[in-house]
Amino acid sequence: MVLITAKHIKKSFSEKQLLEDVSLSIDEGDKIGLVGVNGSGKSTLLKIIAGVLEEEGGEILRSNDLRIGYLPQNPEYDPEKTVLEQMLEYVNGEAEEYICKSMLNKLHMDMHEQKMGTLSGGQRKRVALAAVMCRDTNLLILDEPTNHMDNDIIEWMEEKLIEYKGALFMITHDRYFLERVTDTICEIEKGKLVRYEGNYDMYLTAKAERLEMAMASERKRAAIYHKELRWIRWTAPARTTKAKGRIQRFQQLVDSKQDFDNPQVEIDALSSRLGKKIIELKGITKSYEGTTYINNFSYNILRNDRIGIVGNNGCGKTTLLKMIMGQVQPDSGVIETGETVKIGYFSQESEEMDPDVRIIKYIEEIARSIKTKDGYLSASQMLEKFLFPSMMHSVKIGKLSGGERRRLYLLSILIKAPNILILDEPTNDLDIDTLTVLEDYLDDFPGAVIIVSHDRYFLDRLVIRTFAFEENGHIGHYTGGYSKYMNEKDERDAENEKKAAAAPSKDAKKTDGRNSKPQKLKFSFNEKREYETIEETIADIERQLEELDQEIMANASNSGKLTELAAKKDELDELLMEKMDRWEYLSEMAEKIERGELAE
Repeated sequence: MVLITAKHIKKSFSEKQLLEDVSLSIDEGDKIGLVGVNGSGKSTLLKIIAGVLEEEGGEILRSNDLRIGYLPQNPEYDPEKTVLEQMLEYVNGEAEEYICKSMLNKLHMDMHEQKMGTLSGGQRKRVALAAVMCRDTNLLILDEPTNHMDNDIIEWMEEKLIEYKGALFMITHDRYFLERVTDTICEIEKGKLVRYEGNYDMYLTAKAERLEMAMASERKRAAIYHKELRWIRWTAPARTTKAKGRIQRFQQLVDSKQDFDNPQVEIDALSSRLGKKIIELKGITKSYEGTTYINNFSYNILRNDRIGIVGNNGCGKTTLLKMIMGQVQPDSGVIETGETVKIGYFSQESEEMDPDVRIIKYIEEIARSIKTKDGYLSASQMLEKFLFPSMMHSVKIGKLSGGERRRLYLLSILIKAPNILILDEPTNDLDIDTLTVLEDYLDDFPGAVIIVSHDRYFLDRLVIRTFAFEENGHIGHYTGGYSKYMNEKDERDAENEKKAAAAPSKDAKKTDGRNSKPQKLKFSFNEKREYETIEETIADIERQLEELDQEIMANASNSGKLTELAAKKDELDELLMEKMDRWEYLSEMAEKIERGELAE
């Protein structure tokens, strides 16, 4: 069934034509990834398809059964609302409160009473993502769903989207995510949409073949053009007598010339001289409010190190970076930095950029000319290398897309010629083409690179050593990239589970030693009854809590009664959390039973 059809869509901003003639059809079950350079109109197209932005031309036909779940790049929120209140506003009555709470917990957002205004951008996006995943939809439209997400959440999301029965239309720079989830890639090129069947790997192959065929066709056209050109020139004195048909054919050859400019960021490796001593961390420890985030960590950063730092949000990764830069001091231990060290820090949120400053002035205030291996380049020339053509140099920063701002910020870091690069979530909001060229740049960078990222492909592509934040502030050292670290971690976890299972148990049952055939997973009689009634039980507890809240308000002046009611409320809250945990377990088990999984 066709869910949505867009025909000849047009959209422009200021003087820039973003979408010129875009047509797209989304069928039930399609899993489409949308790619293209920053500023090409990807988010704009998503907004138009989601119905939150109106197109300037063309038409969109939507199925009567269409139920959209839309995750914007930067969800709107009320800073005074609690996490749960905002979540319930997002779902707008389309999901029960206990389901909302359970989904928030899965996305590591169990602080239901915390105000939205106190959360990080990534945490706020997780609240919006939880709401989208809770609703009954048949088309998910997701704008950068992996940004600011922990790797375990990204992997959980992968599984959910692979299993999702509806259609998916999303933007993401996460190449592993595209590879595993999508079955179609659409790319915006010069205002038009090119569709490739298959996942990300198949898209790369098909695009390369398409470009090669087009270039071969252009070479043939050029050969005919030059032959016709000689004829036109040779008969110049008698032009009025030439065959009109041949002149028209010559003009068609001129008009059909194809432009193969495939704009990519060009970055020359800029760096300052780096001495023998880099940065040494000796037994550093850092705690906040009684929690130890970094515990007795030591490492000597080497000249050509490529270090990836991984761990859940809030574990202390950015704190470690700030300690390396000298912005935060350790509680104990010593950090020694060489005299020639010049750090370039690409922060997670980017620096504050004045939206009224023109981009040429923003760069010129840092450097009017930049020394490269090919000589000196002006600020204007560097902007052009970073895909900001001369016509955009007078544009104000506030007019740029999020990805374009991020690219401009990256340029502002690199033109300072650092010899140590510290990158905190560098892949957020950067398009895949820019990431590819940045990866090539880092290959040739003659200094140490330290990266905090949740982008598994980016880490695998670049790093030779992984620092993993583990329990109690311990930071483990591992050679290789993210996938190698995770494989080793899975092997260690499996070995520990094996040892635990082999340990004698007081409750161990005797067996007759015969091998038993694995049986399909199924509910016991009591579990089946519990699963069928637990939602009603949870709803009943929530009703009791609502009545209790009203009773507490009615007895606000009766301290004795309030103490009794508060104790009862605590008991009900605890019971509700137990039932929600139980509902989550039974729901996951029901999914496994439906898939026909075997009992362990």
